[in-house]
Amino acid sequence: MNDHPVIAVSLLLALVAASNSCGGGSSGPVSQPPPPVSLETGVQRVFNQLTFNLPVALMQAPSDISRWFVVEQSGVIRVFNNDPTVSSSSVFIDISGRVNSGPSEAGLLGMAFHPDFAANGRVYVSYTRTGSPLVSVISRFVIDPATGDLDETSEFEILTVPQDFSNHNGGNIAFGQDGFLYIGFGDGGSGGDPNERAQDTSHILGSIVRLDIDVTPPTRYAIPATNPFSSNTNCVNGIGVMPCPEIYAWGFRNPWRFSFDSQTGELWVGDVGQADWEEIDRVELGMNYGWDEREGAHCFEPSTGCSTNNVDPITEYGHVGGNISVTGGFVYRGAAIPNLQGFYVFGDFGSGRIWGVPATSVQGTAPDELDDTTLSISSFAEGADGELYVLNYGAGEIYQIVGAP
Repeated sequence: MNDHPVIAVSLLLALVAASNSCGGGSSGPVSQPPPPVSLETGVQRVFNQLTFNLPVALMQAPSDISRWFVVEQSGVIRVFNNDPTVSSSSVFIDISGRVNSGPSEAGLLGMAFHPDFAANGRVYVSYTRTGSPLVSVISRFVIDPATGDLDETSEFEILTVPQDFSNHNGGNIAFGQDGFLYIGFGDGGSGGDPNERAQDTSHILGSIVRLDIDVTPPTRYAIPATNPFSSNTNCVNGIGVMPCPEIYAWGFRNPWRFSFDSQTGELWVGDVGQADWEEIDRVELGMNYGWDEREGAHCFEPSTGCSTNNVDPITEYGHVGGNISVTGGFVYRGAAIPNLQGFYVFGDFGSGRIWGVPATSVQGTAPDELDDTTLSISSFAEGADGELYVLNYGAGEIYQIVGAP
């Protein structure tokens, strides 16, 4: 259990006095406010006998609570039984020979089960391979019925996008409630988006992409009809002569981790900042989230008088006290911490702090600090029961978010 100080959040209620309507001059008793509602949380290590090699994602397959899957940055996906006393994991697939995980933000970065995985055995991955300097690859693999693991020879490439530099590779992939596959791409790297990718919709870099992957090969994907540029010709290697029809929303620096609210279907993105501000966006179709004209809700280029034709974050926090890089999380829909219900929970990779904001928050809401941990938070995870977990990157450990001790 983490024993660092936590912050209690209170809901302040007004006192209500009951007046006497009989004219006798007396007044009724004053009702007292209830005790503060606490959002204190802690983190508790789980699956204590297991450690992993630089884990970047953790998930369960749809409608299957019996197992967990861990994505290791080097190119291996491991699986283990959902048992607190489990002492071993096995390899679900090893594609480390195809993955370039040398640069710090490169590697096997994301994984998503097809919503109908139980019937079709399809799993999608996001990784970087050697290119100029790197190429982001979105591929599909299928289960080998003889082993129950993914067949390494079954790879079917869906999308390849050359990166400008070796960092800001995004890498998260997930299916929305609409059945489409969403993919996060960073702005191509370096610093300050030197190639202006995030504001250039004729390039996929710096955007959230949405694809219909339920097509028959050799077709790789189809464009959802409601994508903002759906009538345009598909972009090739992430580049087009017109706005790319694959784009769902744009103006991102490095949307490292995003998720869908399991209750409402809303898309939440943690977009890693440059030098001063980390931001959380509630992302909507066809909207521009500002980078690199804005960093969070603040002008970046130019430093003053920047464009306001974009969407400001729901919440943001500054680079103080060791904060350096936001890790997007999930809206809590579990039952173990009732007071946390309906809060979007996220953290920082550098400081280990964990915050929350109500999922109904408007732009500019200040986050509430829930916990101050020593973890290097590479990713959050949501169990089928709505409970939330945290990956401790360097130590390779799994923690669960729990109520404060």
